[in-house]
Amino acid sequence: MADNKVMEIPTYNDEKLAAEYQAKRKAQMDEDFKQPFDPDCVLEVRHLRKCFPMKKSLTGKVTKELVAVDDVSFKLKAGETLGIVGESGCGKTTTGRAILKLHEPTAGQIIFDGKDITHYNSAQMRPIRQQMQIIFQDPYSSLPPRDTVGGILSEPVEVHNIVPKDQVKDYVLELMEKCGLRDYYFERYPHEFSGGQRQRICIARALSVNPKLVICDEPVSALDVSIQAQIINLLKKLQREMNLAYVFISHDLSVVKFISDKIGVMYLGSMMEFGSKEDIFKNPLHPYTKALFSAVPNPDPTVKMERIKLEGDIPSPANPPKGCRFHTRCPYATEICKHVIPEYREYEPGHFAACHLLEQK
Repeated sequence: MADNKVMEIPTYNDEKLAAEYQAKRKAQMDEDFKQPFDPDCVLEVRHLRKCFPMKKSLTGKVTKELVAVDDVSFKLKAGETLGIVGESGCGKTTTGRAILKLHEPTAGQIIFDGKDITHYNSAQMRPIRQQMQIIFQDPYSSLPPRDTVGGILSEPVEVHNIVPKDQVKDYVLELMEKCGLRDYYFERYPHEFSGGQRQRICIARALSVNPKLVICDEPVSALDVSIQAQIINLLKKLQREMNLAYVFISHDLSVVKFISDKIGVMYLGSMMEFGSKEDIFKNPLHPYTKALFSAVPNPDPTVKMERIKLEGDIPSPANPPKGCRFHTRCPYATEICKHVIPEYREYEPGHFAACHLLEQK
């Protein structure tokens, strides 16, 4: 009688695997940091990491930290839009703010317009601020209530000496017209406008200093659908006219599909998948990307969608799971996913993902 063979489950030394991963990652970072800057790119982000201290010892040493962004890399050319999608708390906004150095990066490289600005201080950043701007999510709280539209738009123009002082008002009125704002709005206050009009003022403020890069932090999430379309069309029109580069942060996949050239999918601070819009939507590789797309409603009632349901809530970034960060919710997770961090690699030209299932294929 033949012996029944019992399948052995491989054992993993988590501490050893973590040390090996960190050593491999450091070697890769050191190699990437030595690479020359891409002259065709307005923005180049290499292995960006941002941590926030949670606990400190009596001597001030950080004993526990929250990793909000971990090992994010991408390139962006003038006239291109990078869409960043993911659930709330995945690090999208922190990535955008770290690029602008509103949050000081913990590690990594930020190359803007051929300059490494990672370690620039506030004085060095001042002339760079003119070239990189942000449109905030909430148009209600991001405008000063005691200043008129004319004052809000004139201040950055005067601070950065965009035009001579006697030409500031004409310049602002021309900018307002470009952004779909009437000239008689010049003397009005923010509380007199609707949400869509306020967001147009925020866009005009961001573009008043002729930037090269604009971080759009969920600029349409607080607006209704009809106004969303107007704002998105305005952003695309201004991008064509001014050759702007956008980093567009959003939850709405249909909006991201319409406006983006490249898409990055983030989960718990890490980039799960990155590629061109066509690659991501036609051939999503990562299970998390597939789950996100399956949640998008289809307007055709005859088409049946297979919904991939993710169990549980997103884990806390203060205590992320070992191995692949998505394994606690992934329907295809295996034993290796619980212990080994998957390598973020290129599976097709320009199409990156981090998943053990793809490595096994």
